[in-house]
Amino acid sequence: MNTSEIQLADKRIAIVEDDVPSIRYYETLLKSTGADLRVFHTGKEFLDYLSREKERIDLVLMDFLIPLVNGIECIRVFRRERKNVPVLMLTAYSSEQSKTEAYLAGCNEYILKPVYPEKIFFLLEKYLKHEATPSMID
Repeated sequence: MNTSEIQLADKRIAIVEDDVPSIRYYETLLKSTGADLRVFHTGKEFLDYLSREKERIDLVLMDFLIPLVNGIECIRVFRRERKNVPVLMLTAYSSEQSKTEAYLAGCNEYILKPVYPEKIFFLLEKYLKHEATPSMID
């Protein structure tokens, strides 16, 4: 898959992650897509944003262990109003309990770190490109 072909200029992606190198990694990967990125360093920051902003979010990249409010609780709150937005849990926690909790909370995918670029682009394609309008062909 040619990653430069993924164009998501009309999409907004929320990144909920406290690890600065991980944030930079996601930002670097996603920059080429043209997506509008919103970064939240704590679960509380994300939940505060949700309660005051009603902006559309097309996809959420969620870490499991983030400060103040963990990723599971963030997904539960997010799911109360936004039932159909894909949420991808990106985490270093490989326990079955964590995975089960994440799926019960409403995540669509549970992905163990490190997450390689091919996997990120595959997931973007899977969850965001099916809605995209085909390019005009003359």
